[in-house]
Amino acid sequence: MKYFLIVGEASGDLHASNLIKELKAGDAEAVFQFWGGNLMEKHGGTLLKHYRELAFMGFWEVLINIFTILRNFKQCKRDILTFNPDVVILVDYPGFNLRMARFASKHYLKVFYYISPQVWAWKESRVYQIKKTVDKMFVILPFEKEFYSTYNYNVDFVGHPLLDAIADGEDRETSQEKPIIAIVPGSRVQEIFRMLPVMVSIKDQYPNHRFVIAGVSSVSSEIYQKFLSEQDEIAIEYDNFDSVLNRAEAALITSGTATLQAALLKVPLVVCYKGSFFSYFIAKRLINTEFISLVNLIMGKEIVAELIQGQFNKMSLKQELDKLLQEGPKQEMLNEFNSLRYKLGGPGASAKAAGLMLGYLK
Repeated sequence: MKYFLIVGEASGDLHASNLIKELKAGDAEAVFQFWGGNLMEKHGGTLLKHYRELAFMGFWEVLINIFTILRNFKQCKRDILTFNPDVVILVDYPGFNLRMARFASKHYLKVFYYISPQVWAWKESRVYQIKKTVDKMFVILPFEKEFYSTYNYNVDFVGHPLLDAIADGEDRETSQEKPIIAIVPGSRVQEIFRMLPVMVSIKDQYPNHRFVIAGVSSVSSEIYQKFLSEQDEIAIEYDNFDSVLNRAEAALITSGTATLQAALLKVPLVVCYKGSFFSYFIAKRLINTEFISLVNLIMGKEIVAELIQGQFNKMSLKQELDKLLQEGPKQEMLNEFNSLRYKLGGPGASAKAAGLMLGYLK
């Protein structure tokens, strides 16, 4: 069968790559084309456009890049029709993928959605569009199945794919000469410009620690170096996220899937986020959840500190990091991380999702 996948960011590339591997195991004649990333390409198939060309974060950023985005819509539609797949598999990235779902459905193509848009956080009305245009939805958060059931829409809960992608954090490498503080500024250039300067600003106040940036190779090294001086002695390790976290005593992480990944690796963390004033102003009025981090959302309470917009500053960041380096608060957070893993269910999400997809297609 022919599969067309659309991914818009690094975490989607990771999860889609594991899905591709499992689909190939169950379908010896599988052919893949996709808008995605390097990890997907390693598992076979044709990469038509890299997700780094799609990464526009926030309302203002979307507005000023609207013509590029519109060209991307047109090109993706052409690519889908040219390939004529048996199924279009959309992975998260709702701003783009919900439009592609509508397009594919109009052309009588089967549409699967893997990793639900966060419609429970804002714009719940999108559920009605999903019901019309998505044949099957595969969710990864335990509360999402119940959420969709209130709209009489049956979805499949497959568990979280991160449980397949990472170890359980038991065998962490913490015996370095100097303990490491991991810095994870995000995978988009806009995120890095906003997050990294504040994250590295506290480095001098921790002379007994070593700071390591978990970078992504899809972003030029010059972007990272722009915020570092020769005296900083801050290392950058590219595409080595798990390894950096496995050696870290604590982490400063931009809000996103990486926060959940760190929690599953049992790394105490501070969640950080800062958008443009315009984007934050709009989001504040649309989002109806108490928290922004997946860790806190899944647990239904504040487990990790969230420093958002004005709260994300040098003083607050140091205060929260100091807490993580104290044995009491650190151990309390790690105990909650054990409960988090239990809530997410067992491993095997990628295989379960692929098995269900193949069953529905046959």
